[in-house]
Amino acid sequence: MTNSIRKEDHIMKETHFSIHINASKERVWSILWNDETFQDWADIIDEGTYMKGVMKEGNEIEFLSSVNGYGVTSLIEKLRPHEYVLFRHRADTKESGQQERDQEWTGGRESYSLTEENGGTLLVTKTDIPKEQEETFAIRLPKALERIKELAEEE
Repeated sequence: MTNSIRKEDHIMKETHFSIHINASKERVWSILWNDETFQDWADIIDEGTYMKGVMKEGNEIEFLSSVNGYGVTSLIEKLRPHEYVLFRHRADTKESGQQERDQEWTGGRESYSLTEENGGTLLVTKTDIPKEQEETFAIRLPKALERIKELAEEE
């Protein structure tokens, strides 16, 4: 299911992806936001991506690429550990967060929801994606979710 959203002069599309993972919500949450595992799965979406900041409601987090220096600064709008996080993208950046750039992602939202289901966890992500990157993310996001599943189900 997708919805179009107008952000300034460009259109973003809300996308939904989900995956069932044979692991606890706590384990999946850890894989999502632990620095090492985050970099592993996020690299599939944008090479060299890492996260800078503390996961706490009301804090700002930076998602940056060590390869091209581009990223986004996001507000953690809602946070329920092991269950739900909602990011509101506030500013597109370059030079590892030092300068703003074209507002491709600004104003968009991204959420991760974890629900216990059939002895495992259902991970649902909703992401506002710039229309011009829709095809790329339709390929990369499901691959990233598969990687999260692999990491969470490892012994």
